[in-house]
Formats: sequence, C-alpha cells, structure tokens
Amino acid sequence: MRKTIALAAALAALTFSTPAFADKKFEALVESLWPRVKAAGFSRSLFDSAFAGITEPDATVLKLASTQPEFTSTTSAYLAKAVTPIRIETGKVEKQEEAALLAAIEKKYGVDRHILLGIWGMESNFGKDKGSMSVMRSLATLIYAGRKKKYAQEQLIAAFRILQKGIRSPDNFTGSWAAAMGHTQFIPTSYLSYAVDWTGDGKRDIWGSKEDALASTANYLAKAGWKSDRPWGWEVVLPDGFNRAMIGRSKWRTVAEWSKLGLKRADGQKFGAANASAFVMIPQGIDGPVFLVTQNFMAIMDYNLSHSYAIAVGHLADRIRGGGPIQASWPEISVNLSFEQRVELQRRLSGMGFETGGADGRFGARTYEAIIAFQRKAGITMDGKPSLKLLERVRKGV
Repeated sequence: MRKTIALAAALAALTFSTPAFADKKFEALVESLWPRVKAAGFSRSLFDSAFAGITEPDATVLKLASTQPEFTSTTSAYLAKAVTPIRIETGKVEKQEEAALLAAIEKKYGVDRHILLGIWGMESNFGKDKGSMSVMRSLATLIYAGRKKKYAQEQLIAAFRILQKGIRSPDNFTGSWAAAMGHTQFIPTSYLSYAVDWTGDGKRDIWGSKEDALASTANYLAKAGWKSDRPWGWEVVLPDGFNRAMIGRSKWRTVAEWSKLGLKRADGQKFGAANASAFVMIPQGIDGPVFLVTQNFMAIMDYNLSHSYAIAVGHLADRIRGGGPIQASWPEISVNLSFEQRVELQRRLSGMGFETGGADGRFGARTYEAIIAFQRKAGITMDGKPSLKLLERVRKGV
C-alpha cells in the first residue's frame, strides 16, 4: 500500500512539474493578439507577462463553453441544480452573519439584499467557488476556438486594463472558464464599469473582499434599472379563458391591470407594487409554471442573459427570504422535432419577426412566446406548443 501511495505521489509530482507541450497554432494566435493590444496602449512587457507560460489552449474551457447549463438545459432541470436545500440554508446563514453589511449596501443602492445573496450563491456558492483558471488563458482559448470568440475579444482589452492598473498580477488573475471573476463573477468589462471599493482600502477587490463584490453587484443592478419598490416577479395562476395572446415581453401592463384581468399569485398573497410594469412569462411552455415579472427581472437578465438564470436568482432569493417552492408542476418536455427541425423552427419564426432569442435548438421563454405570437397572427389555436405540424404551418408563412 505504501509503495502504491509513493508511486502515485511521484507520478502526480511528475505530472505537475512537466511543462505542457506547446501548441504552435495556439502560440501563433496569442502572438497575433499583440498588434491590437499594442494599439490600445499597453507595453510589450505587460503582454509577455500576461501570457507567460501559456502555450496551449485550455481543454476545460472549450468543453464548458459548449455546455453552459443555463442555456442548454430546461428551466426545471437548471433550477433543480441551482436552488438546492443546502444553498438556501447557506444563504439564510449568510443573511444573518452579514446583516449589517447587506443592510448598508441595500440602503445605498436600493437593491434587495436577498437578490444579492441569490447572485452570490449562484455565482460562487457564497465565495467557495470563485474560479482558479487563468483569465488570460481562458480568453485566449475562447478566441482560438469556439462560439464565444467575439465575447473574448471584447474582454481582452479590459483584462489588460485590470493588469495595467495593478489590481491583479498575471499569476493570480483568476476566474471561471469564461473569465468571470471573484465572489459574484464579474467579467472584465463589467469590473471596469461597475466594481466599487466598499471597504475604502483603495482597491476594488472582488476576489478577496465579499464586501467589495456585493456592493459592486448592487451597483451593477442599480445601473441596470433595478427599482426598490417592486420584486423581481411572482409565480402566478392565470384565470380560466385567459387570452394567451397577452403572454410575452411585448405585453407590458401594470400589476394592477394584470390583477383586474384575473391573475393571482400562486401563493395566495396580494401582489403589491400596483403601478409596476410587468409581463407574463412561460419559461417551459403553457403547461408549466407561469410568472409575472417586472423590470427587476430584466435587470437580473442584464447580469446574465438567461431566463433560467434570472428565475433561479429570483427564486433562490425568495427561498432565502422564507418563501416556499414553486407551486405548479414542471411539464416533461417531449417534442417530435429533430435538432435540425427545432433550429429551423426558431430561425423561421425569427425571420418572420417572432423573435425566439436565437436559433440554438433549445426552447425557452422567448421561443414559446414566439410560437404563441405566430399562432395568433396565423389564426390558429394558441396552444404554444412546438411540433412538426406547427413547423409545417410555419413553412407556409403567416
């Protein structure tokens, strides 16, 4: 046994001490970035130190970039992994332990402390998983291959500005596979625009200071349009005979107007925020949970452009506050369309002006809204359900 352990230790040491094999194409890609970095006013010495020892792409980055869960799974599956009992309980503990900090941030920025806890829990498991991957290697890898090349190119110069300011040194400039950094996972451009020095020590340290990170997140949401007089939204029950043509983000009405139309909170409580504008959203189809969401939901979407993510943040916040689980059952998704047909349906709907949010084969809130809008204009039953029959009808046009 001891020999086996010793051999394993020796192999591990060899693995970590052996230099990675250089990828000549990747190295050429890194070097090709220099003219743009130089034109932005950075020195060659900073460029070289930023990419020192980075000689091959990160395979983990490439894998994760193609399987981002909030964009590749159903909302129900995403919530099951995101809003867990342990995360809810940890959030409640942090709420008590950081009560003074959260109250002060809430007072300054007007952002609900529970939402801040929801984002903190979602992004780094309350600081436990901030990411230890090289930001520069992640960005170079995404530029080298994959679908996020444009995003990575946009973040590159911002990353160099962070290094130039001495906020982080290349050896501890770390984050996630997508170069999201710190307690609440700011990307470089967001860091430069919204990070704040809450502690007053002269550093905007979202990596080592939860105070700076939470205040920075509140600043971000406030500038994204968060309003303190309303929640992110509510799970609702639609009245019998509800006009499904009123579903979707093009149908904003005040909460008072929705209430007059017969919408009720699923938990039986009163809405409040009567004058707040809101729209009806069905993230997993007409047979699943229905939400009435406000502008604050869109502020969370600004933080991460995913309906599943925004619902998860809002719901986790509600659970930390003491609210209950989502009332309605999530439907099983069974669609008689191949992947190619799903993409075609989304592409055709978007081409006709019924925006699906992208043609990726994944059906989320935007796709269901588009289907209902098409069905209404085509004069057919608004069941909101994707099917081969619907695709055939879409092919014919409105």
